[in-house]
Amino acid sequence: MLTGGGEPERSAGDPSQAESFAEQAKRTAPEDGAGADGAAPEGAGAEAQADEPPAGGETGAADPDDPDAGGADTGSDLPDVTDDAALEAALEALLLVVDTPAGEEALADTLGQPVGRVTEALRRLSARYTETGRGIDLRRVGDGWRFYTRDTYAPYVEKFLLDGQRAKLTRAALETLAVVAYRQPVTRARVAAVRGVNVDGVIRTLLARGLIEETGADPDTGGILYRTTELFLERLGLSSLEQLPPLAPLLPEVDAIDDV
Repeated sequence: MLTGGGEPERSAGDPSQAESFAEQAKRTAPEDGAGADGAAPEGAGAEAQADEPPAGGETGAADPDDPDAGGADTGSDLPDVTDDAALEAALEALLLVVDTPAGEEALADTLGQPVGRVTEALRRLSARYTETGRGIDLRRVGDGWRFYTRDTYAPYVEKFLLDGQRAKLTRAALETLAVVAYRQPVTRARVAAVRGVNVDGVIRTLLARGLIEETGADPDTGGILYRTTELFLERLGLSSLEQLPPLAPLLPEVDAIDDV
């Protein structure tokens, strides 16, 4: 868990900060719960009729020189990865967007390449990053591959992330933090139910900032429970949670969310 610098706009111990935090929390339910799902428009759905056979009734094999012959195109718009360099570049692009380690089978299926060829390309990339001392490291963890930062440069990464904690929290982060503060210990699913939106990314941000922490698992659902930290109290200038401004009566019917 990363801990470190706070927001520059308020100093620790400012009494107005807790009041502002409470005002922010009051706006949580009515604003985030107002979203409505829109149904995707239905397409025309009309089937194209088959072409009439040419006069004379002949239906011989398609002309190999005719680029339009041979049926529907199944991937001509995809880049060619038959070259090893192109395959490695495609793997890098995929691995940059994964949240969890990606398996060789999934990568091979996406690229339409044999699993063995993809595995060899991944090993070449990993070895090359290590031999050249790159700042990123490609590792196989569990059942998949993922990029990581090189251990050598971990102090710089940590410094960059801690310095980033001085940035102001977004409104979504403040609202999520308010729900955790007044409903703790609480699971991520219950926080999402109160706010009416997905909170996975915001929870990760608050964990990285050191403002919330894990505190066991819910006995009914098995979900991870979250609570605020001492750093949270320090940032608000409070000595205990009892000093938070009264707010629970203004939240939506949180007791009705217990079964979520």
